[in-house]
Formats: sequence, structure tokens, C-alpha cells
Amino acid sequence: KSSGSGGVVMFVKIALTMIYVAITLYLGYRGWKETTVAKDYLIAGRSMGGFVMALSYGATFISTSAIIGFGGAAALFGFSLLWLTFLNIFVGIFLAFVFFGSRVRRMGLALDAHTFPELLGRRYQSRFLQGFSGLVIFFFLPIYAGAVLIALARLVEVYLGINYHVALLGCSFLVAAYVLTGGIKAVMYTDAFQGCVMFVVMAVFLVSTYYMCGGFINAHQTLTDMVQYYPETLKKGGMIGWTQGAAFGTPLWLTIYTTIVLGVGIGVLAQPQLAVRFMTIKSEAQLNRGVIYGGIFILCMTGVAFVVGALTNVVFFKEYGFVEKVVDGVTKKIPQISVVVAGGNIDKIIPMYIEKMFPDWFSTLFLLAMFAAAMSTLSAQYHAGGTSFGRDVYEKFLRGKGDTLLMTRIGVAATIVLTALWGLALPESIVALATAFFFGLCSSSFLPVFVLGIYWRGVTWAGACASMVSGFTISSLYALFIHQKEAVAIGLCKKMFGVDTLVSTYAPMSTIWKLQFVDQNVIALPISFLIAIVVSLMTTKIDERHLDRCWKNF
Repeated sequence: KSSGSGGVVMFVKIALTMIYVAITLYLGYRGWKETTVAKDYLIAGRSMGGFVMALSYGATFISTSAIIGFGGAAALFGFSLLWLTFLNIFVGIFLAFVFFGSRVRRMGLALDAHTFPELLGRRYQSRFLQGFSGLVIFFFLPIYAGAVLIALARLVEVYLGINYHVALLGCSFLVAAYVLTGGIKAVMYTDAFQGCVMFVVMAVFLVSTYYMCGGFINAHQTLTDMVQYYPETLKKGGMIGWTQGAAFGTPLWLTIYTTIVLGVGIGVLAQPQLAVRFMTIKSEAQLNRGVIYGGIFILCMTGVAFVVGALTNVVFFKEYGFVEKVVDGVTKKIPQISVVVAGGNIDKIIPMYIEKMFPDWFSTLFLLAMFAAAMSTLSAQYHAGGTSFGRDVYEKFLRGKGDTLLMTRIGVAATIVLTALWGLALPESIVALATAFFFGLCSSSFLPVFVLGIYWRGVTWAGACASMVSGFTISSLYALFIHQKEAVAIGLCKKMFGVDTLVSTYAPMSTIWKLQFVDQNVIALPISFLIAIVVSLMTTKIDERHLDRCWKNF
């Protein structure tokens, strides 16, 4: 790794950091100056353009958890994760913008909704739905935010040598500074700038990696040929290789395609911090332009992260080859693939790849890009958690009295504290898993109610309530007692029943035994949809005058 002159490198690091922080603070200040009422703080006065909204949406969607966590996962699972990129673009951008964005904007305008839970509550004339969804967001969003914070803190730990806990708390306070004051305008302005930084750095990241691998064809051929060095533990779970993927129906095939690809790829549609951005756009023409901006941005983010994550194995092996280690008294040659270099912690693979293989000036740029990725997502998460508490839970559900802005800012502060606590409590290599868990929980709880609410006049209050509560309950119980990743990490099933999961004692490779590798979303989401439809067909319809109001802009 070329480091250059120490003085010059330090000057570049300081200069770039100061420029980045100055621009971020200016945009946060601009958002604060333009925020005078609750409407500005919650939905940016419905005045955002397509470019800013699309980059804010994309930068919120793609965080350090996608680049660091899922990039590290790609170093294990290879190019099979590119199916997630496809779903990110097709579902997360195309379907979300074209089939959901305009309807959310129109209905939100008709009902004067300012948050995602408020949109659901007013659509179904239900204080319970607004309060329940607000509580789910407020208490469980910090788990996802904690994963993002972990990825950022690990990056700072590797690059700057700062203690992990100090980095985690410091990053929390940095993002909190402009979210508490400027609301969603400050969040979206800084998101757009941070998205531009991320785009440029990831493009350089991809080109540089292919150059180190000897070109596009050589890189992919070498990774294919390295199958003999693929970890045996992963082969036992069903993986064949980095470019070959997993054998159909095996435990790791189920993990990759149900938990990571399907759970995150579909779950994006019901993410409250993303859906609320459709309420900020000033016109549908601007929304349509956002499809192009968003699609290109997501391709350059997740596509690059997953390709580079897999190719780190080629670069590390070409650089280090083998290292001799004594295992059980026998000296063995260990191939230096990514998971070995990172000491088994996949969350450290991308940071170590940057630190070991790139010059200091790029390390600084990448660090800033990851700061941008984390700050854009964290700021949106803090804002969504705070508005859920202040607007949806305190003001609407509990009917509390007082300044909405003040209570929302208190909610933001509480979300920041909960996120930091999760960041301190969650175990290693948890970033991708925690992200998939929250996306799955949102899908099962919100997606049926959300989709049916904007497309079907026949869904009733009872159907919506039954769907949301059942989806949340099934998803949570499945994660606690059946799905292996969460059940083992949390340990409640072990304490209550003495087993890792309730299906782990069945015959290995049997259908019931394999359920522990199937994401809870695969089970809970269809049931939640079915309950919403069946209960709606059997219960009293919503008043037609209210439905006419909901659809008056269609």
C-alpha cells in the first residue's frame, strides 16, 4: 500500500474532512432556516424536487450496512447476492416510484398526512393503527439503525485506530446535531450531497478493484478457479463457490434467497423512512424523473458493493497467497481469502480491504463516503423514529398536549439513545442480519395494510388491524423461536426450551428442520395478506364518503 509523504497525506485528510463537514453543516443550517412549522420538519413542506428526493431516497436506502455488512457477506456468498441488487432496482425503485410513489403522494395530500403511520391511521380512520405502527417503528427501527452505526464505527475503528465504543458514540452525536434542528429538510439536503459523494467513490472503487484483479474477465475467471479454497464450513451448508452460488434447497440457499434477497428486496416497499419521502415531492413530474436518478444510484451502490465484496478474495489471495498456521498440532497452509484476513468477522472485510489495498488518499475518500452513507441513513432513521414518537404515539395515539416539534425532537433524541444502546449490545457480524430482520418485520407488519390501503377500497378497519397485529406477531415469534439467526443471537428460545430453535431437533434436512433457515417474511407476509382480505370481506365497510376523500386526487 502506498502511503506517500506523511505530511501531505495528513494535509489531504484534514482538508477533505473539513470540506465535507463544512458542506454538511451548511446544508443542515439551510434546512434549519427553512424549517418554521411542523409541516416543514415532518415532510419538507411538500416542496422537494425529483433529484434531491431520489438521491435522498437512495442514500437513505443504501447505507454502510449495505456496503460494509452486505459487501462482507458477498465475500462469503459471492455473486448470488447480485439478485438483491436486481430487486433493489426493480422493486425498491421502479415499483416503489411508479406504482406506490404517486399514490402515496396523492393520498397523503388528500388526508393531510405527515408521517407513514399517520397515512395508515387516516386511511383507515384508526387511532390504534397509527399508534401501533408508530410504536413498532420507534422501538424496532433502532435495531436497524444500530446495525448501520456498527458498520460506521467498525470503519472508523479500522482506519483511524479509534476505540470502537468511542467511535460509536461520537458518530451518534455528529448525526444528531442537524437532525434535531433541521428536520427532514436538513436530512434530505445532506442526503443528496452525501449521495453524490458515495456515487463517485463507489465508481472509483469498482474500477480500481478490477484493475487489481487484472481486468474484468480475468477477475471473474480467477474467482471461479479459486473454488478449491472455498471454506469447507460453507460447502457443508450448501454453497458451491463464489460464482457458482448455493445448491437449491440447502440451508444456505434458503438463507441467501429468503432472508437476504427476498427479505430485504421486498421489505423496502414498507420502510417508513422511505415511504415518507413520496410525501415530500412537489409534483408527479418530479417523481417520474426520480426513477432514473434512483435506479442509476442503486446500481452503483449495491451492485458495486456485492461485486467488489466477492472479488476481495481474489485480491487478498494474489497479495498474500498462503500463511502457515498450526492447527491441532499440525502445520497447515491457510489460503488468504477475505474471511481469513478479517479474522472471521465479515463486517471488517471491506474496511480491511480498503486499509490494506488502497492508498491513503482513497482511504480518506472512502471513509468520507461511508460517513455519508451512514449519516444519510441514520439521519432518516432518527427522523422517522422521532416523528413516530412525537406525532404518531404522543400526539395522536396518547392525545398528549404540547408542542409537536418539541415532542418530535425528544423522540429523535430517544431514538438516538436506543440506537447507541443497540450498537453497543449487538454481536459481531450482525450488520446484514439486523438489516434483513427489520426489513422483514416491516414487510409482515405494514406491507399488506399499505398496499391494500392505496389500491383497494374494500379493505376495512378490522381487516387492517388484524393484518398488522398478526403480521407483527407471527414475524416476531418466528424470529425468536424458529429462524436460526435471530433465535440463536437472542437466546430466548434456548433459555425457555433448552434448544436453539423449536425445529432444530427434527431430523436434519427434513422439511420442518429446514424451516430454521427460511426467513420469517416468507411465512408471515402471505398470512398477513390473507388475513387482511378475509377479515375485510367479513366485516363492516368503511364509509364511502371517507373513501371518496381518500381517492379524491386519483
